[in-house]
Amino acid sequence: MTRLRVLAPLLAAAALAAVAVATVHDAGCDEPGYLEMVDGGYELVGGCIAAGDLLVADPPAPAPLDGEAADKG
Repeated sequence: MTRLRVLAPLLAAAALAAVAVATVHDAGCDEPGYLEMVDGGYELVGGCIAAGDLLVADPPAPAPLDGEAADKG
């Protein structure tokens, strides 16, 4: 029973690692792409990610100043 308690987490970790390696291997990206400096920032050139694949949340509204909160209420 003690061996099972020691080996079970190791076997589970090995299985998860094998699944992760297989997933990355089969991802299907032939050209990894690279980052290029453009206008003080970086831009991804090539690769398997298009701009529409990335979801960016809208920034939250700025918090009101102390005086603004008192004026409205």
